[in-house]
Amino acid sequence: MKSRRIAQKNLLGWYETYGRHDLPWRNTEDIYRVYLSEIMLQQTQVGRVEGEYYPQFLAKFPTLSALANAELDDVLAAWSGLGYYSRARNLHASAQISGGSLPNAVAELMELPGVGEYTASAICSFGLHQNVPVVDTNIARVLKRFFALLNPKNATVWEYAGEFLNAKSPRSHNLALMDLGSLVCTPKNPSCDECPLLSECQGKNEPELYTQTKKTQYESLELFHGVWLRNDQIALTPARGKMYKKMLELPSVEPIEERFIGKFKHSYTKYRLSVNLYEIDEFDAEIVWTDINKLEEAPVSSLTKKARAFFSV
Repeated sequence: MKSRRIAQKNLLGWYETYGRHDLPWRNTEDIYRVYLSEIMLQQTQVGRVEGEYYPQFLAKFPTLSALANAELDDVLAAWSGLGYYSRARNLHASAQISGGSLPNAVAELMELPGVGEYTASAICSFGLHQNVPVVDTNIARVLKRFFALLNPKNATVWEYAGEFLNAKSPRSHNLALMDLGSLVCTPKNPSCDECPLLSECQGKNEPELYTQTKKTQYESLELFHGVWLRNDQIALTPARGKMYKKMLELPSVEPIEERFIGKFKHSYTKYRLSVNLYEIDEFDAEIVWTDINKLEEAPVSSLTKKARAFFSV
């Protein structure tokens, strides 16, 4: 117990000096803003969320009530470029279900669409200062190394997080572990000499042994899209499949070599895409004519926005 208290104290001391205290969602008591940040940060780097998407989204939907009363198309448009659009749909649905006020307990929060154990715990810890453990990818890595956990089940990591939690300063403790994993206890080449937990760390001699991960296998795909322009407008069509549900995209066409416009690369999750663009003047499916100069405001993906560089009106 004494060694654990020493580790907790050293961790908080490190966080006070090196923690990312200036992040906007760490300087608010509004749990909607904490909730929004956690959803955005699930698949997006901190810098992009902090400097672009988080403030822009809040400017349009400053409260949970404002989000609940918004049209889904407007929410998707504000989310455009962030990817994983189910997050935006779940945010909107959760806001409507919550009636302007989020639940204040982990179990109740987990009943909302798209809210798992981590997000619910983060809201309760970071937004409500509750005495609950939080485990994200960074925290899990720290705990696996600190306790020398070899291929543990997810539930086991959560158990250790609860046992290690500093009940006197749970919020700062969780944030400190998160920052430690992001800044020091990194996936590769961790800076163990800078770690406040080094003296008590059971996995310090072989840190990478406890956080082995499978290398991501990427799939290459080639896409063919048509560009139909008319009177400062571009023809878009409702997106197919669940990934871009309720969004618009360029029509998918067969290759038309004599009307080729250009080609570009695009990455999305596990896919590496080669996107080919062709000029068209007809399409046998539903068309939604969209002002080309307001494409940034439309519910389209970053792929469609990137294609904008290849045509003009």
